[in-house]
Amino acid sequence: MTRMTPSEAFVETLVANGVTECFGIMGSAFMDAMDIFAPAGIRLIPVVHEQGAAHMADGYARVSGRHGMVIGQNGPGISNCVTAIAAAFWAHTPVVIVTPETGTMGIGLGGFQEANLKTLP
Repeated sequence: MTRMTPSEAFVETLVANGVTECFGIMGSAFMDAMDIFAPAGIRLIPVVHEQGAAHMADGYARVSGRHGMVIGQNGPGISNCVTAIAAAFWAHTPVVIVTPETGTMGIGLGGFQEANLKTLP
């Protein structure tokens, strides 16, 4: 049995699903995963605003026929993606968005810029 860190498992899952491009802003919650993106063949396409990342992933999916992938940072970063993700949803565009979450012991306490994203579209 091979042991992996959560970041290694995350990147391996992306690779297994054919992800080669990802749109977003690199942040502290993803730093260790980002270190292994390039060796795994995944290119981060940096943006200046998360909404732009989600719109870019939507456009990428429509043009390429592949899933668009967005990384949004916790709290305000992920909430900035809501409008673009809703647009992709209503257009039936295959866009996948990933965001970090506070640690298990901190859920519901408002730490780590926590937001209840389960209520979003």
